[in-house]
Formats: sequence, structure tokens, C-alpha cells
Amino acid sequence: MPKVTFAFEDGKQVTAEARFEDNLLAIAKRTGVDVDAPCNGNGTCGKCRMRVAEGALHAEKSRHLTDEEFEDGWCLACQSSVVEDVVIEVPKSASAFKADIRTADLSDPKVRQAFDDVITGLAQAGISGRPAACSVNVTMDEPTLDDTMPDNERIKNAVSAACGKEAKLSFQALRKLAAVLREHDFSVRCILEDMGDSVRILDIFGPEDEYPVCGLAIDIGTTTVTAALADMESGKLLARASAGNGQIRYGADVINRIIESVKDGGRQRLRKAVVEETIIPLIDELVHQSGVPLDRIFHVCCAGNTTMSHLLLGLFSDPVRMEPFIPSFFDVEEMRAADVFPGLNPEASLILAPNTGSYVGGDITAGVLAGRLWDSEEMTLFIDLGTNGEIVLGNNEYMFTCACSAGPAFEGGEISCGMRATNGAIQAIKIDVDTMVPTMDIIGGEGQKPAGLCGSGIIDIVAELFRTGIIDSRGKMHREGERIRHDEYGMGSYVIAFANESASGRDVTINEVDIDNFVRAKGAVFSATLLMLRQIGMEPDDLDHLLIAGGIGSGINFRNAVTIGMFPDIDEAKYSYIGNSSLAGAYAMVLSRTAEEKTEELANNMTYVELSNEPGYMDEFIAACFLPHTDASLFPSVEVEYGK
Repeated sequence: MPKVTFAFEDGKQVTAEARFEDNLLAIAKRTGVDVDAPCNGNGTCGKCRMRVAEGALHAEKSRHLTDEEFEDGWCLACQSSVVEDVVIEVPKSASAFKADIRTADLSDPKVRQAFDDVITGLAQAGISGRPAACSVNVTMDEPTLDDTMPDNERIKNAVSAACGKEAKLSFQALRKLAAVLREHDFSVRCILEDMGDSVRILDIFGPEDEYPVCGLAIDIGTTTVTAALADMESGKLLARASAGNGQIRYGADVINRIIESVKDGGRQRLRKAVVEETIIPLIDELVHQSGVPLDRIFHVCCAGNTTMSHLLLGLFSDPVRMEPFIPSFFDVEEMRAADVFPGLNPEASLILAPNTGSYVGGDITAGVLAGRLWDSEEMTLFIDLGTNGEIVLGNNEYMFTCACSAGPAFEGGEISCGMRATNGAIQAIKIDVDTMVPTMDIIGGEGQKPAGLCGSGIIDIVAELFRTGIIDSRGKMHREGERIRHDEYGMGSYVIAFANESASGRDVTINEVDIDNFVRAKGAVFSATLLMLRQIGMEPDDLDHLLIAGGIGSGINFRNAVTIGMFPDIDEAKYSYIGNSSLAGAYAMVLSRTAEEKTEELANNMTYVELSNEPGYMDEFIAACFLPHTDASLFPSVEVEYGK
């Protein structure tokens, strides 16, 4: 059997046995070698680049590789098979999806403000703070021969007297009870879970214990996972961090992940990728930042789309993608967090933000809670731009919701130079109409070289290429110049940064296939928006507010989003970018049982629209797959310039 040795830039090597003609990407996955493969091996993304250092592969030439690169041994792992012993160089770019954990700077007032604004707004709407867990100090009479009440009854009576509610005792507290009571002369600090009409004693400590009672909010995005640690009693944000979702090696979109999950051992692999490789390291970073022990996390709220929720729990999820699109659950009974995230307090509770449909999940219900559509008479359109596009339309009387198959383009998937919003990502760009030279805003600040485009940068580059006449309404290159290239197949591309200017030492380019992928994504969003509005007899001008959510960069240039026909051409004052509303909503649910109950109410009251069943949707979608649209009257403000 041939052997494959994967050699990494840091000198590490991993060797695996392979069968003759075994696919190189499959071997890498089987061996635990991290490889970015958002297309799940279809050969369309070009991101699983590797180089043959010794030996030979049976490799197909790809449009993602130049002739020189192919001759130098570069290949796409998904398009290559093993025929003999071989040594494969794995570049850092192959594992770009596993970006380092990014921690938030809590000294930046904007970081806290985003959460504080949501909590304040919910309080104004009557959603009060009633945390899932809190603490109380109690002192009891010590037992005597005349007072032989057992310890569990003694502490329950003391807590009931302090709280005015019936008290119950967890097994975790019972195990520690006798020793802790006597060590501290029957004066203890109790951590209590709010059960409505009663409280449950989760754990007990000495009265001098001052660690906060912590809650954990997690937004499980298809591309990025973000988490925030909160003091549930004060509402204070203690730490925040994000990382790439390790599942992306199995595909950038939920359909590819579901397909992977039904393979032998697939559910276990996907669950391990998101829990052990992604979320557990995030939690470790949060407790390290805050200095709070892991076992002081007593409540966890996860918000993710329907598929992410299923894969988190290791559930069979194939019915989600198959007509009639039936998930295992919309809402689940409260669980114990340690069953999913080992190491947390054994009595910590876990809730999932409720789903509304097969493709509208808890990330949207949590986002709607934070966006407060339900608290106003004004008609609001909520659009979440992530790996999929989800839309909610409504006010305090009714809400409709749908999901459009936008694909992963808004988070860099299926874009050859696309990447997450991490250091090196171009988040904003402007092109001079005459020279065609770009000016860029790069995450990481001064001195940071460009590595690729994140979501907001992709919106900008397509809009700028169109505005300056470099591409036409079909996304085809329309001008010539130093930065315009055509390959042997006639496909055009624009050079954003030359090799000597980039972080990778290779040209950063966007080509016509990338643009086509993005135009289809934006077309899906706009056509879904238009269909939702017209179903209730409205036009875009009738909207009072548009809330745009999603962690696609520092924010969205709304003028550029309108220029490419992604958002309606209406008064820009109606637009607001609210960032990661899913995390903000989950954070509110951690701090308030009332917010949790409101989210369940919202999920139950939203009407889910399955676009694939709607007559006329495909016609609307096709019409929207041009820049800005086939119906120019919908975008009267869009103008194209032409340089010298």
C-alpha cells in the first residue's frame, strides 16, 4: 500500500497508508490533516492546494492553478489520487479556515456597548432581567442532639426562607453538602437555578467565595463560532472570542455537511469538529481571559441554524434537506450542558434558541429578539447575511420568515480569494475609475498585507468593479489594463494585490467565476426580499426599517450593496447594521428567563415560507442575477462610470 506523508511548514510530518487511487483530500480528512475544502471536494473552490515534494500523484489540472504552478507540483487535493509513495507539502493556506481564536478587547467601549444596547432595549420593551442562575448566602443553626434534621432539609429550608420559593437540591450539591457545611460552620453560598415557582440548588461554596455566577452565550455559525461569557447577576460581559467552525473542512454549506453526516461515522466527525475542535477551545480561552474557573459556568445558550443545532447534538439530520424538510425538533427541553460540553459544572443547564423551519433556525429567532421587530408598529425587514441568507419581515402584529439559498459567498466561501473576517482580510475597498488601482482597508491595521476578501470586502469589490465599468451587468470583464487578465479558457480576472504586495506571496485576484457565484448569492437575497414584500402587497419603499445582521466584516457599505442589487434602492437612512444579532440574542437569553420565554413565543408566532414552493420565485431569482437587476426601474440611483 502506498504511503502519504504530509509535511507542514513548521516541520511536523504525518504519515498515512492509502489504497491505490485513493483521493488525497479523503486521506487528509481520515488522517486528521486540516484542509480547507468549502466545496467538499467538488473542485470548485480551489482552496485545498498542496504541493508534491517527492513522488507523484495522478492529478487533474485545475483552472485554479497556473501552468507554472501545476508544473511545479501544485495540485488540488480533491482532484488528486495516490499512485505511489509520496510526500505532500501542506501550506498554511490549506488550513486557513482554522484561524486562531480571536479575542475581543473589552477595553473598547464598542464591544460592551453592542450587548448593553440590546439589554437596555429589551428592558424598555418589558423584557426584564431574571437570570437563569444566581447566588444567595444563607446561615443555618448547627445540628444538635435535639435538632437532628438532615443536612439536605436544613439547607432547603434556609434557601426557601431567603428566596420565598420552594427549594430543591441537585446531586452535585448533595455530594458536597456535608463537608462544605461543616467546613464553614453552616454558613454557605448557594448557586441557585430559577425554576419559576421554585429554585434548585446547583452547587454550594464557602461564604467567602466571590467568583461570578457565569452564563455562556454561543452563536454557532456555519463558518464562524462566537462566544461570550457573562456574569449573570450583574449582566457584565466578562470575555468574548470567536474562531472558525472546524466543520468547514466538510463543506462550506449545510447541505454538504448533512451529506457528510450520513456517511459512516459522519455524525461523530462533525460533532467532534464543532465541539472538541472549536467550542471547547473557545470556552477555555474565555475562562482564561476572565480568570473564572470552568465549573462556575452554570448556564449555556446556543443559537445556530437548524442544521448546526442537529449536528451539535449528533442527531440524524438528513430529513432536514429532503422534501418535505422535517427536522428532529424546533425546540428541545432543557438539557445539561456537560452532556454536550464536558468540563462545565455538571449541573449547568443548556438551552438551544428555538428553530422556526428547516432552514430558519435559532440564530434567527435570537436575532429577531435582539432586533425587536416585534416591539414596533413600523414594518421592518431583517436580513441575516451569513453562510445562508435568512429574512424576517414584520412588526408587532405578524412576522414572515424565509431562507434563501445564498450559499457561503457572504463569508468568503466559493470565492477563490474569500476568507473569514480575520487579519489580512480586505473589509473595504475603493477603485479609482481612471487608473483602476484599488485603495483597501485591511483587518489588522497598518502594515498588514492583504490575504483575501471577507464578506463586506466582496460586496465592495463587485460594486466598485461595476461602478467603474470594469465589469458589465453580467459580471464579465469589460475593460483592459494591467490589472485585467484572461486565462487560456478566456476567463477574466482583476488583480486586487500583486504577489509582492500580498500576505501569501501570490496575486490576490477575483475572477468572473467568483463574481458569478456572488451575483447568484446577492440575487437570492434580493429576490427573496421582493417576493416576501409582494406577498403582502408591499413594495420596498413601503418599508420603515431594514436591519442587516451578520459578522461579515466591520459593517456594510449600504450604497455598494444597493449598487449591485442586493438590497432595495431606498432611503439609506432606513438601513442599520446590527452586527452579530444571534450572539446578542443568545446573550440576552442567558441573562433573562423572560427573554428566553419571549424567544420561544417569537419562534411559535413566525410564519415560515418555503421559497422553493412559491410560484414565481425562480423567475424573480433569475431576474436578480444581473448587476444590479434586469429591471433597471428598481434601482434608479445606480450609475456606472467609465474611466479614461
